[in-house]
Amino acid sequence: MSGPASLPRAAATGWQARPRGRVPTLGCGRGSTMTRVRRLRAAVVATLLSLALATGCSDDPVGSAGDPPPSGPSAPASEPPADDQGTDDPGDGSTAVPVADPEHAVDPPGKRTGTLVGPDLRIYSKEPLGDELVERITGNRRVERVERISLGDFGVQNGVITVAAVDPATYRNYAVREAAELQEIWDRVAGGELAIDKALGRRLQDGDGYLKLGNDKDAARVHIGAFAPQVPQVDAVVNEKWGQELGIGTGNALLVYTGIHSPRDVRKDLVRLVGDDASVTILGPNLDPGATQTAVLTGGSVADAVGTFRYTVLEAGRIAPEQSWVDANIRTEPVPILGTMTCHRVVFPQLRAALLEIEQRGLADEINVEEYAGCFYPRFIAGSQQLSLHSFGIAFDINVPGNQRGTVGEIDRDVVSIFKRWGFAWGGDWGYTDPMHFEMNAIVDPE
Repeated sequence: MSGPASLPRAAATGWQARPRGRVPTLGCGRGSTMTRVRRLRAAVVATLLSLALATGCSDDPVGSAGDPPPSGPSAPASEPPADDQGTDDPGDGSTAVPVADPEHAVDPPGKRTGTLVGPDLRIYSKEPLGDELVERITGNRRVERVERISLGDFGVQNGVITVAAVDPATYRNYAVREAAELQEIWDRVAGGELAIDKALGRRLQDGDGYLKLGNDKDAARVHIGAFAPQVPQVDAVVNEKWGQELGIGTGNALLVYTGIHSPRDVRKDLVRLVGDDASVTILGPNLDPGATQTAVLTGGSVADAVGTFRYTVLEAGRIAPEQSWVDANIRTEPVPILGTMTCHRVVFPQLRAALLEIEQRGLADEINVEEYAGCFYPRFIAGSQQLSLHSFGIAFDINVPGNQRGTVGEIDRDVVSIFKRWGFAWGGDWGYTDPMHFEMNAIVDPE
């Protein structure tokens, strides 16, 4: 299977015009950057991003996903990576990228058509958006264009990443120019692979270049085919066939382009249209303080048990989940060893069972009560826009001082094995370790 293409070196040499003022510069290698201007009418916002298909930069010092291993005896031997000018183009807009996952492949998108635009608003609902509602939205005179997509939030290593299931042929017109134009990205998405923000993908991929979507033990793994910048508040994209298998709600979101009209003014119109059935957020490099967001946890039995909530962004990286969800799901209850904990109600039966076994095996002293750091704590992961699984009350931290991130941790491994047996994944198993951290990854019935 051939290696991925790199962006042409010329892509790193200057500014290129783009509707709505989004002007990226991209390249391949250690010194390359992407500079982005959000909108012509807004202040210039510079960010450093890079675009590269996995293993596309031979001088990149960090290991990356590469092509998935052959799936059967008929799979071809590996071929050398393409050169810096990208893969061969047969002339019809395709790049002759081998289909990595035939079971989840859709028709290749072909050559890009249409106008590139930057999305201004996102509408997100737990349930599919009805055709009548979508028609009313598109009928608003200040809405220029919409793209119907499917969105789901997946628990991955204590964070929540937002994955969009899309039609690669049309969704690409909302991406930054170099990503939209690089055919191989969209051929790979159509072929059953995933495209993801580079920094996030590097951190979360496993040793084989796959990303496990969901924190269930048996959650699906999707191969990372491309590292590419995403639209705001989307971390990764897959095709619609993968979206169905992953349980992402079909057509439950819209990207909205408002043209010359103010997104804030249009948002008011759309909030009136959708009511309480969906959240309408302004897209940009920063979250919209005070705006209502939606979290639709997807990806297995734990996600199904936890449920969906809407929340408001607060200061200092905190959020306020809707009170009705908190009242229905969050409990403060007594548990062995630690006294009381405030968590999601589904956690307590197996959490009590785990702590009771630890106590019965004479290991209670291995958990330092005064070093317990909480379970339900609604917030983003520090320095990011990713919800922490603490926001759902299904993760907890213990023995904090001696079990910092990036260390092997001092926590007793018998304690770890007991928690694992009772359905709690351990952060010490991650590539970037977090040995104080445990999160629910299976429903285990103590009976």
